[in-house]
Amino acid sequence: MTALHDGIRAQEPSPTTEESAESAKRRQILEGARKVFLAQGFDGASMGEIAKVAGVSKGTLYVYFDSKESLFEALTTEEKRGLAEVLFKLDPENPDVRGVLRTLGLSYLRRMGKPEHISSIRMVMGAAEKFPRLGQAFYEAGPTQGIARLKAYFDRQVEAGRLSIEDTGVAAQHFLDLCVSGMLRRLLFSVGEPPTEEQIQNNVENALRVFFAAYGPGAPQQ
Repeated sequence: MTALHDGIRAQEPSPTTEESAESAKRRQILEGARKVFLAQGFDGASMGEIAKVAGVSKGTLYVYFDSKESLFEALTTEEKRGLAEVLFKLDPENPDVRGVLRTLGLSYLRRMGKPEHISSIRMVMGAAEKFPRLGQAFYEAGPTQGIARLKAYFDRQVEAGRLSIEDTGVAAQHFLDLCVSGMLRRLLFSVGEPPTEEQIQNNVENALRVFFAAYGPGAPQQ
């Protein structure tokens, strides 16, 4: 099986030098755009400034992205999708559900509390009224992906008898909301400092206590 797999993999075409260069140039543009958007916001950013910070000509920039909106959408979508893939790697066979959720909750809240992440959320919210598609793309790539992955994990735990949940999609949303409860809104309005590690751990432990009271094995269902 391994030899067959290796043989198939050996036959797969590797990226050409040109394709690798194209990918690197695109990442270079996205990195420059991220810096400009975070510093100036969506409305304040210009394609000229993005090209300058990215170290490319405006002509090259427009070859990859035909508008500021398409560039912003690509940037936010890739960042949020990548974040969901990193945070929501959940082992459905691990019987320590509380431990798995504690690890997820801590990673999730640490990431959500970062100043640059809060700035990204504010930026998208500011642009979404004028360009609803940007808000939709951000939501579908981030929150929707995370909830879907957590729902799938909960489905397996219900099958294994480790959790008692009627609607696993709702439960996934509940858990994430419990983790950020009292923190995210405050940070979005620039009230106080980023959460300390102690505050993060307390929030997650409180979230776990409430979650397992509602969804733990044998928990009453409506």
